[in-house]
Amino acid sequence: MTWKTLDDMDLDGKRVLVRVDINVPVEKGKVTDATRIEKIAPTVRDILNRGGRVLLVAHFGRPKGKVVLDMSLRVTIPALENVLARHVTFVETFDGAEAATNDVVLLENIRFHPGEEANDPAFAAELAELAQIYCNDAFSAAHRAHASTEGLAHLMPSCAGRQMEAELRALEAALSTPKRPVGAVVGGAKVSTKIELLENLVEKLDVLIIGGGMANTFLAAQGAQLGKSLREPDFEQTAREILEKAARTGCRVILPVDGKVARSFGAGVPFDVVPLTAKTVLDEDQMVLDAGPQSIAAITAAFDGLKTLIWNGPLGAFEIEPFDEATMATARHAAALTTAGGLITVAGGGDTVAALHAAQVADDFTYISTAGGAFLEWMEGKTLPGVAALEASA
Repeated sequence: MTWKTLDDMDLDGKRVLVRVDINVPVEKGKVTDATRIEKIAPTVRDILNRGGRVLLVAHFGRPKGKVVLDMSLRVTIPALENVLARHVTFVETFDGAEAATNDVVLLENIRFHPGEEANDPAFAAELAELAQIYCNDAFSAAHRAHASTEGLAHLMPSCAGRQMEAELRALEAALSTPKRPVGAVVGGAKVSTKIELLENLVEKLDVLIIGGGMANTFLAAQGAQLGKSLREPDFEQTAREILEKAARTGCRVILPVDGKVARSFGAGVPFDVVPLTAKTVLDEDQMVLDAGPQSIAAITAAFDGLKTLIWNGPLGAFEIEPFDEATMATARHAAALTTAGGLITVAGGGDTVAALHAAQVADDFTYISTAGGAFLEWMEGKTLPGVAALEASA
């Protein structure tokens, strides 16, 4: 991949239109988590330190091309000013943006305009008139072919912001040019939501660890009868095909060999540790809620032999003790290997990030992506319009 970064641009005296993701949670008119705002600070400060001015362009919610007052970006101004430690001018119109002279300007929710999600060339051209340079710092929106994420890169000098740059370099190191052996943990509830991911990964990995509810579908596909465990009977054939493909490509697949089995779902409920094989038969009211100790040992041993690890999805019902053990124990082991310098770890996905924070190891992973859908599509091997546009303009 080749794209320009801020280092390649002459910013002095220029206004830079920076596409950011500040789609933050808000309660009672206040931002409750400013993490996404904090992530854009390096890009904004870099531009200002090099004599540029910043026009922030972002979306907030899904107003579908109409003005929805509850989705105004005005609510983010106090948090922006707190993080950036400077005044931020809020403007509602393109005319207001053009006339504003402050160093940092925030334009109203770009999705109030129907031309944004339609990627209307005329709308993109209007946007392009507001600045001399385009900087995309919203990897989390890079899978959208919208005017502010894709269209602008074809109309003006373009580059990746610091967050976009870090994300792309981390993901490229994890999947495009990884240090081998490379493995992945893919967990979560359903096979159906991750078919393309699994099919792409078995072509590129040395080891694939499957956990969570989706592992039940793979076990059932091999003959296990798992009571009322979460699984998808309609995707058992798909699971068999993925296993066959992995065998052809030389990707070793690790499934749970034992599990914590309970008759009800809740914190502290009684459970048994049961072997999980093709011949396992659980009672109709039993369900697998977490991987067991032998599975944890097999997974951590696999980690010991890797140089690169990608993580997407928990290995059990991690929100509830005692069914968080597999996720917590393996996450901590991966973090320890990373801290020791022997493993590159890249993780992404909402539940994954929450699990790593719960295990108190999020800061120890090499890189954690907060990009959600864009992270998943990258891992599926898909072309992201926002990234492709930056490459085309390089």
